Amino acid sequence: MTAQAGRPSLVRRLVLLASGWSLMVLVVTGLVLTALFHQAALSRFDQGLNDVVQGLYSGSSLDERGQVLAPALTDVRALRAYSGRYWQIAEPLAGDGLRTLVRSRSLFDAELKAGAGLAQRLQKAPGTVIYYDVAGPDNEPLRAAALLARLPGRKLAVVFMAAEDRSPVDRDDRRFAAATALALILLGAGLIAAVVIQVRFGLKPLFDLRRDIAGVRQGKAERLAGAYPSELEPVAQELNALLSHNQEVVERQRTHVGNLAHALKTPLSVMQAEAERHTGDLALVVRRQVEVMRQQVDHYLRRARAAARSQGAGERTLVEPVIDELARTLEKIFQDRGVQIDWTCPAELAFLGERQDLLEIIGNGLENACKWGKSAVTVQIMPEVDGRFLVVIEDDGPGLPPERRAEVLQRGARLDETAPGSGLGLSIIDELARAYGGWVQLAGADLGGLRVDINLPAAEA
Repeated sequence: MTAQAGRPSLVRRLVLLASGWSLMVLVVTGLVLTALFHQAALSRFDQGLNDVVQGLYSGSSLDERGQVLAPALTDVRALRAYSGRYWQIAEPLAGDGLRTLVRSRSLFDAELKAGAGLAQRLQKAPGTVIYYDVAGPDNEPLRAAALLARLPGRKLAVVFMAAEDRSPVDRDDRRFAAATALALILLGAGLIAAVVIQVRFGLKPLFDLRRDIAGVRQGKAERLAGAYPSELEPVAQELNALLSHNQEVVERQRTHVGNLAHALKTPLSVMQAEAERHTGDLALVVRRQVEVMRQQVDHYLRRARAAARSQGAGERTLVEPVIDELARTLEKIFQDRGVQIDWTCPAELAFLGERQDLLEIIGNGLENACKWGKSAVTVQIMPEVDGRFLVVIEDDGPGLPPERRAEVLQRGARLDETAPGSGLGLSIIDELARAYGGWVQLAGADLGGLRVDINLPAAEA
């Protein structure tokens, strides 16, 4: 279901709303998972540092001079300069400084830096391991741990420190974040696709209802007969009730039109019969005015019928059978003049209207062409891109001067006053075409006579 430009789409609104919530949840989930992974990895890392600090504390002792002796740790990385694993034993100084007592060979000529306010933090929580981040001797990022404790036989407290390069932890964090982001992106794409499918499937009855309504309008059906969900069934029932009401209104209009035609034509026929029984100027005037009144009645009744039909539910009439029937009939009527009607029409083309109106529109155009043509009449039916089709009728007659073409579309106008007929043929075509939203144009034909172009609505296949 596609939305018109500038108008909101229910499908788009539902998809955007569900997708927005889904993406928000996925983003929050990704951030939480990444934070939890980082915290878990850092906790494992800190546990290793805590083991080193506790090992230093439990294995340290004092010599005869009261100097601190470090235990013999077995980690070979602590023996290689700038290896990324370090330990150090120091004592706090006045203020916020530390003085190194013993350090690992990996520190070489450097010292482990104390974080800002570390000494004060240690003084406030003696016996508790404190973790912090600091730059290493080779400017690598370190994760460090420090413990303030007292050794037996020593007055001053000692700070036991251990540190290790945290680059592997940071690298694992980035890898996990990238993998999580990729997985959540794929999951998000799948969720959006699922939302689209769900919305399209969930709204399918609504699309079916729209298609069925279009079918009624195009004359493919008279009522909505589909099985709709409980939420749409009342809408379908109301639409069917509206269609029935409109059909009743159209039928009443047709009945009124027929009654009016009968009520008016009978008195006119009586008046004309009485006038024909008398002679003189008065009888002549009455006969002429009766004929004018009959033409007016036919004109307005015809327009009323066409308007009523165009307002009702769409009816569908195949054009090809109508053209074939008219061509055969008119060739027989004008066979003494040898008139041949050559016509072309797409087989599936249908008129969005009643058959009687199409017969009257094209029949009047063909009859006019046969009446004035010498022997050749052509009819071409051409579909157009805007849901309409064009009827082109040409003859090889005398044609019509451009200045008279607008005149003959008026009621009662005639090309030749000596020719039989009422002069209503082309005006009838114009009136009925306009009632269906179309138009009529006159031009010179390639055969030398008159060309009549008639634009009418087409029903969808």
